[in-house]
Amino acid sequence: MKEFIKINDADNVAVALVPLSKGLVANVGDISVTLLEDIPQGHKFSLTNIKENDKIIKYGNQIGVATKDIAAGSWVHTHNIKTALGDLLTYSYNPVHPVINKTEDRYFDGYRRSNGKVGVRNEIWIVPTVGCMNSVAKAIEAKAQSLVGGSLESIFAFNHPYGCSQMGDDQENTREILADLINHPNAGGVLVLGLGCENSNIDVLKPYIGEYDERRIKFLVSQESEDEVSDALAILKDLADYVKTFKREKINANELVIGMKCGGSDGLSGITANPTVGGFSDILISKGGTTILTEVPEMFGAEQQLMNRCDNEELFGQTVDLINDFKNYFKSHGQTIYENPSPGNKAGGISTLEDKSNGCTQKSGSAPVKGVLKYGERVKEKGLNLLSAPGNDLVASTALAASGAHIVLFTTGRGTPFASPVPTVKISTNNRLYGQKKNWIDFNCGTIVSNDEGETKTVASLSEDLFEYVLEVASGKTVKSENAGYHDLAIFKQGVTL
Repeated sequence: MKEFIKINDADNVAVALVPLSKGLVANVGDISVTLLEDIPQGHKFSLTNIKENDKIIKYGNQIGVATKDIAAGSWVHTHNIKTALGDLLTYSYNPVHPVINKTEDRYFDGYRRSNGKVGVRNEIWIVPTVGCMNSVAKAIEAKAQSLVGGSLESIFAFNHPYGCSQMGDDQENTREILADLINHPNAGGVLVLGLGCENSNIDVLKPYIGEYDERRIKFLVSQESEDEVSDALAILKDLADYVKTFKREKINANELVIGMKCGGSDGLSGITANPTVGGFSDILISKGGTTILTEVPEMFGAEQQLMNRCDNEELFGQTVDLINDFKNYFKSHGQTIYENPSPGNKAGGISTLEDKSNGCTQKSGSAPVKGVLKYGERVKEKGLNLLSAPGNDLVASTALAASGAHIVLFTTGRGTPFASPVPTVKISTNNRLYGQKKNWIDFNCGTIVSNDEGETKTVASLSEDLFEYVLEVASGKTVKSENAGYHDLAIFKQGVTL
């Protein structure tokens, strides 16, 4: 079992894969250092003497600067390293044009909708237009469960506090995201449940929805109904009859869209789970499929790598805007751009935002960037896409679903029970989390460090395993959050509430 790893030949730190004790002699290539203190799992130790203000190198990239002299064998963390990032930067396009070779077609069992789109679930979604209808929506959801059966897999409501008393971009965000979800092909049928007097009422929302199949999308204005619950149940019965006409059929994996997100990261995220998701992304793209990477603030410090992989200069410019628009968003609110990582990240071994970002972007694999999406924009280009959304887990995962992701892959070193509007696969970075929270975690990447049989897995082999698992989920295998009945929705809140 490996006890530590030097990720890149250029690094001047190594990472503890297991807790290391003071006095251990660590032989890393042709370097031999004696640890001067205990090093927790996921944390870094210096391989050489590092002077104050020298660069700290990990993943082959700078992740900060030393705030004091650091002796070889010392723990390297927030007490002796700080971010080297500045505000708005000037970027240059240095294209690398990576190539992902085509591989054999693979298939899953999904649902083909009347408009030709593909879903991996056959559900009825109740979408309130405004938070005032949340309790009614939940009451309708509870009373409608007797309709579930046959190929209708579930009925649930998406509660949220939005849809009224919002201004500007906030209101636009709400309308765009709700319309995106109403059009999402994982929903075989949708009941849009309005109040009647809200800013984002049904008549206002319809232009955002666009053309729709009247058999699939139904509307109810509660202020115009004597008994909105009874009327909704009658509508849902008709919807259920329609949804049950859909059956799973063989569909090429080139039609899959998978979102990629991380949260509660630790020092192993960029070594185990994130590179595994990156390998998965390359595999799916090699079969003609699509992946979406988001959480822009956690690209800060690693953005140039993504920019260099942009397929053309126009996409490079869009990626520059993606980064700088988010920095300006922070600045416009008088907030520090680099107020990251979180306390949980730091406890897990992440010291600076660059440290976090270089690990986070491992989820993008090696494919070229083919598309850059605004918040609420639906994916159009096959291959790797970048999506504008914050790092917040619920907001970013909802944004991935709204952009068209059938499934979200969520890597975590700390664990979380939440779900997004689509199946959300929780992927652990370490064995401890997987063993402790099997009711949350669907797939374990801690075996890259060690497993019960004493043989470690490789990133490449686990990426293949993850691809097979995703095909199973796309074909109907439920994930832990689905089994628990969790379906969360959060929309990006940017401005004033009236």
